[in-house]
Amino acid sequence: MSSNILANAIASTRRTFMSVAAFSCVVNILMLTGPLFMLQIYDRVLTSRSVPTLIALTGLVVGLYFFMGIIDLVRYRILTRIGHRFDEAVGRSAFLAQVSAPVQAGPLAAKSEPVRDVDQLRQFFSSPGVTALFDMPWMPIYIAIVFAIHPMLGMLALLGAVILFTIAFVTDRVARPAMKVSGEFSTQRNAVVNSGRRNAEVLHGMGMLGAVGTVWDNVNEKFLAANAKAADVVGLSSVMSKIFRLFLQSAVLALGAYLAIEQYITPGAMIASSIIMARGLQPVEMAVQNWRGMLAAQQAYRRLKTLFDRPTPVQAIDLPAPHRDLTLDAVTVLPPGSRTPTLLDIRFQVKAGTALGIIGQSGSGKSTLARALVGVWPAARGTIALDGAPLPQWKPETLGRHVGYLPQDVELFEGTIAQNIARFDPEAQDEKIIAAAKIAGCHDLVLSFKDGYSTAIGDQGATLSAGQRQRIALARALYGDPFLIVLDEPNSNLDGYGDSALNRAITICKQRGAIIVVVAHRPSALSATDKLCLIENGRMADFGDRDEVLKKVMRREKVDNVRPTPQLQGRRPAASDGADDPQQAEAATAQASTSSSNA
Repeated sequence: MSSNILANAIASTRRTFMSVAAFSCVVNILMLTGPLFMLQIYDRVLTSRSVPTLIALTGLVVGLYFFMGIIDLVRYRILTRIGHRFDEAVGRSAFLAQVSAPVQAGPLAAKSEPVRDVDQLRQFFSSPGVTALFDMPWMPIYIAIVFAIHPMLGMLALLGAVILFTIAFVTDRVARPAMKVSGEFSTQRNAVVNSGRRNAEVLHGMGMLGAVGTVWDNVNEKFLAANAKAADVVGLSSVMSKIFRLFLQSAVLALGAYLAIEQYITPGAMIASSIIMARGLQPVEMAVQNWRGMLAAQQAYRRLKTLFDRPTPVQAIDLPAPHRDLTLDAVTVLPPGSRTPTLLDIRFQVKAGTALGIIGQSGSGKSTLARALVGVWPAARGTIALDGAPLPQWKPETLGRHVGYLPQDVELFEGTIAQNIARFDPEAQDEKIIAAAKIAGCHDLVLSFKDGYSTAIGDQGATLSAGQRQRIALARALYGDPFLIVLDEPNSNLDGYGDSALNRAITICKQRGAIIVVVAHRPSALSATDKLCLIENGRMADFGDRDEVLKKVMRREKVDNVRPTPQLQGRRPAASDGADDPQQAEAATAQASTSSSNA
């Protein structure tokens, strides 16, 4: 992630902010229209009793107010456009960072919400708090004008400004910690809601809705307490600043009346000084009222800056399409956010046109290896290379075209079947979509739907069964004829026909020169593989031809006096696929791969 993204976004709006400052200058000058009008009314019109003068002054004031309204509206619209430009510059990077957080920085970073932070900043740019910040530098000028009317009035206005700034300073000191805690609990609350939506079927089916609701209540209670504390502080400060400003306006008016009685100033100057002082202190009051939004925007900016200040990865280039081999050299993998490796010193090489099966007990590290092979979890040590080029040297978009991945937990996106198979490629060709579906054996399945490939599958493929989702996800993995295809438990939800289609797809991909890696517990998924890799406790216990590895596993099981799984004892030998004893092979695979969940 480039550290210059946020800086460039801010820099691109700098000249626009200068125009906002210029418009603010005009607006604040025109704000003197009211006080000057009152001064002329009291000191000129009333004394001269001149109606033409009154009409002329009134017409001039109407024109100035109309012009000020236009300028103020333009200023507001410019600030709104600044927010939109900032979102356009940063929004995509924030989105990519948010969806990549679980695989890049672990569970804690997965809770970060940079998209919401961008929204917070965009909304802040068009809030009254920003205009208050642009108007605040004019406060000394307004106070100086009051000083010019009379020093005593100026001293009173200056004292009022100091008190209002003190209120704002105390508000910042007290509200900032509460806002930080409120933001943290807000993130936790959103995480509970999102988790509940993803697992709605489990919550309803197992009667867990009330229990999870209690978890949400606990988090929400803490959020409301922190939010209420921040709101109480800002609310108290807002009321205090508002009441004090009104009192100060009356105090200036009273002091001005005394000075007018003593004939130090005119009655018009008395009224004008009160209005000018109130206008000069109004930005401080406005800033206090919007302090929560200002703090939230500041915290959002800091979070985005921390996110975008991460080291920039090595600049990748467009490498030639891989066609030769996959090599792992001393690969060690740590899950994101963890310091404990789940894979240690994995070494092997697979040539093009080969299918490799990964077997091992649950928790041995098979799924970790699958994630590492496609670059989801980077290697902490060692290298994973395609045709000798380590994965970090590939551009992610380029590498993605050469890789097909079917994860253990199948996730489809809201859209049509065709869009999901085509990986949402806007330039996808129908021929390639249909070809991938046919290889995966789901073409007829798709045609059985009323709308065929245009069928909308809903959020996470809610309208499909688990087996249908898995077959469509397999077609997605095969789309575009990728060189490396990694399938993690590809037949966990398939029936007999689906198993046959899977093995046929593996055979077809081998014939065109692809490398297929199959992580499996069920032996039927390994019938089309050529080699096997046995993972035990995160280490490679064996690697070689499928039949040789299975024989070693069988011999080990016999030594340990472990009998084959009962379900496999009565199976008839399958058609020859290269194994000397398919029945023993399946039994050995079943013993080597127990249970259905992975590390």
